[in-house]
Amino acid sequence: MITLRRLLWTLAAISSAGVALYSYRYLGYSGTRSPDVLANAHATPWLVLHVVGSATALLFGSVQLVPRVRSRWPWLHRRVGRLYASGCLVGGTGGLVMAFGSTAGPWATLGFGGLAIAWLATTTMAWRTAVTRDYAAHRAWAIRSWSLTFAAVTFRLCLPIFPLLGLPFVEGYRAASIYAWLINLGVAEWIVRRPGRTASQRAPINAADQDSRRESAPPVFAPG
Repeated sequence: MITLRRLLWTLAAISSAGVALYSYRYLGYSGTRSPDVLANAHATPWLVLHVVGSATALLFGSVQLVPRVRSRWPWLHRRVGRLYASGCLVGGTGGLVMAFGSTAGPWATLGFGGLAIAWLATTTMAWRTAVTRDYAAHRAWAIRSWSLTFAAVTFRLCLPIFPLLGLPFVEGYRAASIYAWLINLGVAEWIVRRPGRTASQRAPINAADQDSRRESAPPVFAPG
């Protein structure tokens, strides 16, 4: 039986893979690249870094959300976790630099720059809490990180919506650069703090509990 959670994960995984694979076109023939993106003042060399990192994180990140992978194949979970975190850090750095070269104006710079900073911060915290084996905090930060990774999908979903609301495309583009990741982060925060989530799931795990819960509550991604 397909549950709502599994259906949502499937849709998220398919859309993430689609956007990631489509984004890899920037690594190939120049004729497949958007001239508006190439017009960014910092496209060279930061666009390649942004695409490689972000698309890789988007492609593999959804795997980290599967409990069966975390429990049955922890070695795979750790290796994919390293790949995901590295992709976020590389993609976020490239995105932050490119935000200041956006041709869509200061609001787009604010939106994409804010996304990059939040993405780098949440991923760093997820990595750090994995190293210290604070698994409950790690899960919370990893959920936030993934929500910002998934902003690449949400952004593209928002683009056709704002013109339907009467906004010119450029203004809708600027709005999407802000709302796409704020909406995702708000959903992630609700998931982390939702009423049905137990206190032990929300709060960091103390040192005395680390060993006993290590096997039953593996992290979303861990460096090893």
